[in-house]
Amino acid sequence: MQRTNATTLTPVSFILNGVPGLEDMHIWISLPFCSMYIVAMVGNCGLLYLIRYEDSLHKPMYFFLAMLSFTDIIMCSSTLPNTLGIFWFNLKEIDFNACLTQMFFIHTFTGMESGVLMLMALDRYVAICYPLRYATILTNPIIANAGFITFLRGVILVIPFTFLTKRLPYCRGNVIPHTYCDHMSVAKVSCGNVKINAVYGLMVALLIGGFDILCITVSYTMILRAVVKLSSADARQKAFGTCTAHICAIVFSYTPAFFSFFTHRFGGHRIPHSLHIIMANIYLLLPPTMNPIVYGVKTKQIRDCVIRFFVGSKDIKSHNI
Repeated sequence: MQRTNATTLTPVSFILNGVPGLEDMHIWISLPFCSMYIVAMVGNCGLLYLIRYEDSLHKPMYFFLAMLSFTDIIMCSSTLPNTLGIFWFNLKEIDFNACLTQMFFIHTFTGMESGVLMLMALDRYVAICYPLRYATILTNPIIANAGFITFLRGVILVIPFTFLTKRLPYCRGNVIPHTYCDHMSVAKVSCGNVKINAVYGLMVALLIGGFDILCITVSYTMILRAVVKLSSADARQKAFGTCTAHICAIVFSYTPAFFSFFTHRFGGHRIPHSLHIIMANIYLLLPPTMNPIVYGVKTKQIRDCVIRFFVGSKDIKSHNI
């Protein structure tokens, strides 16, 4: 059903078609997606709880990690419940404005994810290159302002997506071959000129991703130079060890992002559209799933807090019995 005004043809709702060509496998595809979502929610909520209540984790590095966990929760929750509704209950219809809202949240918080990873790289740079001034440089107000500016950057750059998409005429129908409302997937359903959408989307990707990757690269270049100058092998190993979890988070975040970005623009018809859709979902699911696992395994302070939490819980139960 569609409504018409003087200038445009706007659908009341869209139909999200899931993974085109693999409709019979939706149930099977949903199983790993659902498992990853559960791990992501439990892991990131657990990290937020620990950082909130453990005094030993009230440090800049863990405040940035809390930002990352909060971002991950919003990022995957913006799509997965809707995706699972498509896979399990065939709930494919989404209101036009709800679709634009979902698009806004997806792109804002993927940009936020990239920005927080950049802030964490700067945190590691200050911690390793200026250890004596670490606490005075990264104060709580500085951390809060950095997080707010990163969020504001995403909002300001993503808001035009909704207006650029809303202005388009949709006279080709309202079926989107995707599991969620991605900017260009929605725009391509239009029968209007989407060149502005494509150019602006590429510009935002370069402004956010390009800037953040540049900052991360410069930070780790400076870190590497500082670590190489250390005389002790143990000191070098310890310095590198503090960066391991963050490097893993960068790999888990940017690898599927780069794959989706380049195959979407340069892969043409050589890569099945179903693979594009699956990778687009993994891009939003893999970082939230792996980040709490990586930081839980690689970060001794978090690992110790988790152990104390469970051991303490067992002691309380034993005492009550």
